[in-house]
Amino acid sequence: MSRANLLQLLSLGEGQNLEFKAVINPVTIGQNICAFLNSGGGYLILGVKDDGEIHGIPRGKDIHKLEQNIVSGLVPRALVSFDEQTIEGKTAWVIEVPAGQDVPYGYRDEIFIREGERTKKADVEAIRSMILRHKGEPERWERRFSDADIEHDLDEKEIRLLTMSKAASRLEGLFDAVGSPLKALEQLGMIKYGRLTNGGDVLFASHPAKRHPQVRVRAACYTSDKSDDTYRDFKTFEGPLVQVLEQSFTFIQRNTPSRSHFRKNQLAREEQSLYPPEAIREGLVNAFAHRDYADFRGGIAINIYPNRLEIWNSGNFPEGITAASLAKGHLSILRNPDIAHVLYLRGMMEKLGRGSVMIRKACKAYKLPMPVWSADAQGVTLTYPAPEVTPEVTPEVTPEVMKVIAVLVGSMARRELQEKLGLKDAESFRQRYLLPALKSGLVEMTMPDKPNSRLQAYRLAAAASKLLKRSKA
Repeated sequence: MSRANLLQLLSLGEGQNLEFKAVINPVTIGQNICAFLNSGGGYLILGVKDDGEIHGIPRGKDIHKLEQNIVSGLVPRALVSFDEQTIEGKTAWVIEVPAGQDVPYGYRDEIFIREGERTKKADVEAIRSMILRHKGEPERWERRFSDADIEHDLDEKEIRLLTMSKAASRLEGLFDAVGSPLKALEQLGMIKYGRLTNGGDVLFASHPAKRHPQVRVRAACYTSDKSDDTYRDFKTFEGPLVQVLEQSFTFIQRNTPSRSHFRKNQLAREEQSLYPPEAIREGLVNAFAHRDYADFRGGIAINIYPNRLEIWNSGNFPEGITAASLAKGHLSILRNPDIAHVLYLRGMMEKLGRGSVMIRKACKAYKLPMPVWSADAQGVTLTYPAPEVTPEVTPEVTPEVMKVIAVLVGSMARRELQEKLGLKDAESFRQRYLLPALKSGLVEMTMPDKPNSRLQAYRLAAAASKLLKRSKA
């Protein structure tokens, strides 16, 4: 959560979806989290007094130990985000609780709900109402039983990577029997009554696409701005979800150009991806976590064009979410909380409801146009517009070419340039220095219509002058 968003929450004051706590009491905090899960979600801000004044978290307190303590007491398991913020020189902890999809939730064998600004223990009628309401809802696709064979279809390496991940290790007690992959999946709710769920299938089976063809990811890189044009690269990815996510990220990185970045007072260039990697990864994680897996006609599609990158996933925006609200961040509404929980444990989904804000922030830092979310009857598309690509932005500037433009003053003949650089081999100078400099667009001929004239000379192009000015700025 950004500092601005935190200040905005503090200004709102306590309410149905917002609670302040100045004192760290794990039991009380757990009860409040339980109540938010059962009552549409909310925020719990620790280290803040009831009137919104920042009290601060005492030194020596560990947010991860608190997270471990509370999450282990929640039944059923739920994805809750713990975040540390510093404001006015003091530390505050922000706990974001999404709307629970498996109500009623309990904390230490008691059920709590939110009533206005209060958290209270649920009475029999409230519990009965939650159960009946939940019973009337269709079972989520990720919770339905898969036809996978537990004995032969699971990829044990994926399960080991989960139990060894950094996020999972700080939630001690989540995997009490790490030595048994099946026990670990049972604790996550991916195995029930000896059968794998659909969520467990797409996350941990070696070949889930055999049973769920809609989980395949189609990735294409086109030569023009029309999708019906020929493409430079095309791949279809399938396998355990996290593996496919990583392969999709690699495909985008491989098929998008880089641009040269020059640090102050340095001629040496640094290569920078056209799109910020953190924004691409966050966009992919959102697509995998929030897509509609129940639609067999659906999937995820990645389309790379010269002027934009598109990530499409089947399914509409979650209820209450719009393209406008995505730009500001929002309280998490998880379509697939079990799948999202595993992505969180793998360290890929740290900030609930803030993915869109992180994407925009990364694009702004890259000085790119802001990304755009759009939805239609088929799905949601996230579009990253590319900056205008010019020789100034992405020239092939080798160290040899930089040496040429550094010594080229006015118009200079080939021999004069060669002598300035202290080079004796004319052919080596031509192949390694002069031709690459011309090809980059940074150096141009004075007589381009007579390339072989004995009077031919060379001068800096406009792009080279700008490049040199920027490197000396």
